[in-house]
Amino acid sequence: AYIIYYAQEKYFNHVRQFANLELDKYINDPVFQFFKAYGTLHLGQIQDAILQLENARKCHSDVSLCCLLALIYAHKICENVDRDAVLELENKLKETRKTAGINALYYAGMFLWLMGKNDKANEYIDRMLKLSNGSREARYFMMQQNYSGALEVVNQIIVNFSGFIPAFILKMRLFLAQQDWEQTLETALRILSKDGTNIDGLQASIVNELSRTGNLNAASFQLRDFIHSLETKEPQNADLHLRKILVVSRLCGKNQQILQLIYGFIERSYTKFKSSDACFANELGYQQILQGKWKDASVWYRRAMELDESSVDALTGIIWCQVLEGKLDEAEHQLEFLKEVQQSIGKSAVLVYLQAVIASKKNKNEPVATALLNEAAELHFSALHGLPLSMEYYEKLNPMFLIEIVKEYLVFCPKQPRSPGQIVSPFLKQAAIILNPVIKAAPGMLAPLYLMAQVKYLSGELENAQGTLQRCLDLDPTSADVHLLMAQIYLSQGNFRECSHSLELGVSHNFQVRDYPLYHFIKARALSKVGDYPEAIKILKMIISLPYMKKGESKKILGTSISTSERVSIYLELAEALRLNGELHEATKIMQDAINEFSGTPEEIRITVANVDLALSKGEVEIALSMLRNITPSQPYYTEVKEKMAQIYLQIRKDKRLYIGCYCELCEQLPSPHTSLLLGDAYMNIQEPEKALEVYEAAQRNNPLDAALVRKIGQAYVKTHQYSKAINYYEVALKMSEQDFLCHDLAELLLKLKKFNKAESVLNQAMEHDSVNDLLSMMKDVKSLLLLAKVYKNHKKEETMGTLNKACDIQLRILKRVPLEQPELIPSQKQLTSLICVQFAEQYLIEKDYVQAVKWYKDALCYTQTDSKVLLQLARLYLTQGDIESCEHHCALLLQDDNCNEIATMMMADLMFRKQKYEQAINLYQNVLDKAPDNFSVMERLIDLLRRSGKLDKATYFFEMAKKKSTRALLEPGYNYCKGLYCWHMGQPNQALKYFNKARKDSDWGQRAINNMIQICLNPDNEIIGGEVFESLNAEDEKRESEQHGIRTAEKLLQEFYPYSQEGQNQMKMLQNCCLLATKDKIQVEKALSVFIEMAQYERESVPAILAMAQAYMILKQTPKARTQLKRLAKANWTLSDAEELEKSWMLLSDIYCKSGKYDLATEQLKRCLQYNKSCSKAYEYMGFIMEKEQAYKDAATNYEFAWKYSNQANPAV
Repeated sequence: AYIIYYAQEKYFNHVRQFANLELDKYINDPVFQFFKAYGTLHLGQIQDAILQLENARKCHSDVSLCCLLALIYAHKICENVDRDAVLELENKLKETRKTAGINALYYAGMFLWLMGKNDKANEYIDRMLKLSNGSREARYFMMQQNYSGALEVVNQIIVNFSGFIPAFILKMRLFLAQQDWEQTLETALRILSKDGTNIDGLQASIVNELSRTGNLNAASFQLRDFIHSLETKEPQNADLHLRKILVVSRLCGKNQQILQLIYGFIERSYTKFKSSDACFANELGYQQILQGKWKDASVWYRRAMELDESSVDALTGIIWCQVLEGKLDEAEHQLEFLKEVQQSIGKSAVLVYLQAVIASKKNKNEPVATALLNEAAELHFSALHGLPLSMEYYEKLNPMFLIEIVKEYLVFCPKQPRSPGQIVSPFLKQAAIILNPVIKAAPGMLAPLYLMAQVKYLSGELENAQGTLQRCLDLDPTSADVHLLMAQIYLSQGNFRECSHSLELGVSHNFQVRDYPLYHFIKARALSKVGDYPEAIKILKMIISLPYMKKGESKKILGTSISTSERVSIYLELAEALRLNGELHEATKIMQDAINEFSGTPEEIRITVANVDLALSKGEVEIALSMLRNITPSQPYYTEVKEKMAQIYLQIRKDKRLYIGCYCELCEQLPSPHTSLLLGDAYMNIQEPEKALEVYEAAQRNNPLDAALVRKIGQAYVKTHQYSKAINYYEVALKMSEQDFLCHDLAELLLKLKKFNKAESVLNQAMEHDSVNDLLSMMKDVKSLLLLAKVYKNHKKEETMGTLNKACDIQLRILKRVPLEQPELIPSQKQLTSLICVQFAEQYLIEKDYVQAVKWYKDALCYTQTDSKVLLQLARLYLTQGDIESCEHHCALLLQDDNCNEIATMMMADLMFRKQKYEQAINLYQNVLDKAPDNFSVMERLIDLLRRSGKLDKATYFFEMAKKKSTRALLEPGYNYCKGLYCWHMGQPNQALKYFNKARKDSDWGQRAINNMIQICLNPDNEIIGGEVFESLNAEDEKRESEQHGIRTAEKLLQEFYPYSQEGQNQMKMLQNCCLLATKDKIQVEKALSVFIEMAQYERESVPAILAMAQAYMILKQTPKARTQLKRLAKANWTLSDAEELEKSWMLLSDIYCKSGKYDLATEQLKRCLQYNKSCSKAYEYMGFIMEKEQAYKDAATNYEFAWKYSNQANPAV
C-alpha cells in the first residue's frame, strides 16, 4: 500500500526505499523487484532500471507483462533508442498477453494506471475481471470518490493501521476538499508528529499559513524545512520538487523573502539535473516576473525557447516581459503571431490578458480591453471547474494573476465613490466577482482583500470596505496603502478626526507615507472640510509644485503612481479651497491652468463641472448653465452634467418644469433603466409620486426582473398612500421572483398597517425551506426572524423571546464564519448582533428584569464598543437601579462623543443632583445653555432641577438669555412651554395655563403642554388628592363650582390629546380616569379605580397607576387599602421619570400617618420628599403641622415660613 501510494504521488525515491526494505524481508520477491526498478527508472537511472526489470521478468510470470511494458517505456526514453530491442519487446508483449493470468493482467493495469494511461489500463482490468468474475482491488481503481464515504473508509484504515501515514495524508486531503481547514490542519499536525519531515504535512501547514492566517514569517520559516525535506527525501526527483513548490509561490502574495527561497530551490533542481524540460525555465521566468525582475525573466523565457522552440508558455512569457518593460509595439507584433497558434492549441488566459493590457495601454480601447479581460477571467476560472479545494486548486487559482486582471479593470472604473442612487460600474461588479472566490479560498492574503476594499469603496459600500480594511490591518498593521484608503473612507463619511488618525497611523508605521501624494491630498481635503482653508491651500499648492505633477514627467514615485484623474482632483480641490476662502480670482486662475493642462483628456468634463460651481459662487448662473449645455450625450459624465443642470433649475431658479425637463432629455438621449430611475426619483423629489409611478412602471415593463425598480414601485405606492395596491403589487412581485427583500418590504408595510397576522404569515412563508448553511441565506433568515419578533411584540408577546433566540443562534454562527468568508461584512454583522442584544434588553426592560437587561446591553457593547445609544441606555438603567458609580462611568464615556454630549450632560447633571451637588448640576446645564440659549429641552430640565434644588428664582436669567439670542423666542413653543412650567411651579396656575396654551398646537411640545394643562385644571392649587389633614381648612361650597369648571375644561383638552406610542396611550387612559377621580362621585371613582387596577396588573411596578389607586381608595374612604398601595412606593428607587408621582405618594402616605398620629413615620416620608425637592411647599406645610402638634412651635414656624416662601406666598392657609 505504501509503495502504490508513493508511486501514484510520484515520490519515486520513497518507492525505491520502501521496495528495498521489503526485499530485505522477502528476498527476490518479483513484485518488489519490479517496484524497485520502477522507482529507479523514474529517477533517471535508465540502464540500472533496464537490468532490474529483466531480472524481475525472469523471476515470475505475475510481473512479466508489467516488466515488458516498463522495458518498452525505458528503451523509448533513452537518448539513443535501440529500435530492434523495442520491436523485440513489443512482440514478446503480444505473445505473453495471450496466456497472461489474473495477477499478470492486474500488475500490468496498475503500471499503466500509474503512468497515467487510463484507457490502456482499463483494457487490462476488463480482461482480468472477465477471468476473475470481479475483484475488489480492481473495482477500487474504478471507484468514483465521494468525500464522506471516502472518509469512512480512510478512518477504518487508520483504526486498523494507526501508523499508515498515507491514510492520514488522504484524510487530510478529504477534509480540505470539504473546505474544513481546522480538521485539515489538525490532521497535518498529526502527520508531522509521526514524521516531522513529511512533505505533504509541511506543504499543508505552509499553505494554511499563507492562505488562512496570513502569517508570512511563519510560512517563510516552515518553507526552509519543506525545501530541506524535498531535497533529502527525494533528492533526484526534480519534477516532484517543481510540482510541490508551485502552490507556495502562487499564494505568497509577492513576498520577496519567500519568492527568493523558491527561486533558489527551483534553480538548484534545474541546474543539478540539467533538465531538458522547458517548464523549469518557464517557471523560473515567472518567478522573476513575480519579483519584478523583468529583464532576468526574459532571459529565462528565451532559454526555455532554446530548449523547446514550440513552447507557447515561453513565447507568452517573453511578450509579458515586453509589456511590463513598456515595449508595446514589439509585444503586439509577437501577439499577432501567437494568435494564429492559439487557434490550433486553444486560447490561454495569460495571452488574452496581455492582449487586454495592450488594448488598454496602447490603443486606449475600453470596450475591447474589458471584453478581453472578461474572456481572460473566464478562461482562467474554466481550469478550476470541478476541482475540489486542494493544492492543485490553489495552484491553478493563482491569486496573483487574478489580481493583475482586477487592477486592469480598475483602470476603467470611476475614481470617486459612487453617490447614492448612482449606478454601480459593471467593471466594479466584475472585479468583485473575480475577487470573491480568491478571498473565500485564501482569506489570509492581503492583496486581494485590499483590492476588494477598494472595489467596495468605489461602489459606495463604505462600511463593507472598512470591514475588509480592518481585516487587512489585522494581517499587516504597517500597510501604508491600507491606512490611506481607510482615511479616504473616513473622509467620505465626514469623520475627519478618524481620517486624521488613520493618516497619523500610516506615518507611524511607515514614515515614507509622507512622500505619497495621496497622503497630502487626503490631509488637505480633511483640512478643507473642517474649514482650515489656508492650510489646505498651502498643502495643495505644494503637491502641484512637485515634478511628477507636470505633463510628461514620470508619474511614478516610491511605488505609488499618480493617475491623470488624481492630478485633476488635486487641481479641483485647490480651486474649491480658494473659492471657499474667498480668493475667487486665484481660484479662476487655477481652473484655467487645469483647463490648459487637461484639455483633450476624458477628465476635461470634470473640470467644466467644477468651473460651473465657481461661476455659481460668483452668481453667474447663466454662464454656468451655458457651460453645461455645451456638453453632448456622446461625452463622458453626460449624466452627471444633466443632474447638475437639474439641481441649478430646482435650487436656484426654483423652476420644477425645467428641472424635470433635464431628466426627460436624459431619458431620451440615453435610454436605460438607470436614467428611468433618475426621472422617477426626480418626480418623487418634487412631490409628484403619481408621475413617478408611471415612469417606474414603464421602465419595469422593459426590465421585469430589475429588483431596484420593483422596490421603487412598491415604495411609490406607499408614498401615495395606496396601501392596498402596494400590498397587492408586492404579493404579485413575490410570486414572479422569490426576492427576499420584497418579502421583507411587504412584511414591514403590513407591520406599519398593523396587519400582524398577514405579516406573520408572509415571514413564516419566507422561512419555509430546508436547513441552510450558506451565509447569504442565513443572513436573510436572521432578518426575517427579527421582523417576526417585531410582529410578535405587538401581536403574540409570548413568542417574542423564542424568535429572538432563534435569530441570535443563527447570527452567532454567521459571526464565526464571516471573518474568513466575507471579512467586509464584519462591522455590519457585529452591528446586527448588537441590535439583537439590544432587543433582548428592551424585552427584559418591559418585564422590569433589570439584571437581565443590563447583561444584554453589556453583550451589545461587546460587539459595538462605542455605540452611544447602547451606552446611553445602560447609563439610564444604572440610574434607575441607583448604581450611581456605573452610571457616572458610562456618562463619562458618552461625554467624549460630540453627538451625545448634550444627553450625557443632562444625565450627569441628574447624577450630581442625586449626590446633592446642586451647584455642579446647575453648572453643567448652564454650560449647554451658554452655547445655545434656545435649547429648550435643556431649559425644561434645568427649570426642574432649579425647583428641586430650591433655586427656581434663578430661572429668569435663562429666559432673558433666550430672548437676547432671538427676538422670535417669545413665539417659540419651547420657550412658552418652559415659561408655563416655571409659572406652574411658582404657584401661578393661570399664568401657566396661558403659556402652555401657546405651546399646545406644536408637534414637539403640544402633548406635554396639554398633559400639564389638564393637571392644572384638575388640581389648580396643587393639593394632595385624597389627603384629609388640611381638608377642613378649605371652604367646600366655594370650591365645588370652580372644580366642576376645571373638569369640563380638562375633558375638552383631552379631545386634543393624540398619543403616538403605547406610553402615550397609557398616559391618555390615566388622564381620562383622573377626570373621573376629580368628580369625587362614588360611581365615577369606582369606575376609574377598576381601570387603575387593570393598569397596575398589566405593569406591576407602574408608579402612576399605584398612586392613582391609592388616591381612589382615599376618596372612597378605604384608607387601609390606600395605605397598603402607598407602602409599595415608600421604599421605591427615585427616578426622574416617576419623580412627581413618587413625591405625591410619599405625601399622601404622610397625610395618612398624620391622621393616625404616627408623626415619626410621616416625618420620614416628608424628609424623602424634601431630599429630592427642596421647593416642596406642601412637605414644609405638613412638617409645620407636625411640629405644631408636637408643640415645637419655633420649628413649626420655620417650616411654615419655608412653605410660604416656596408656595410663592400664594397659600393664605399657610
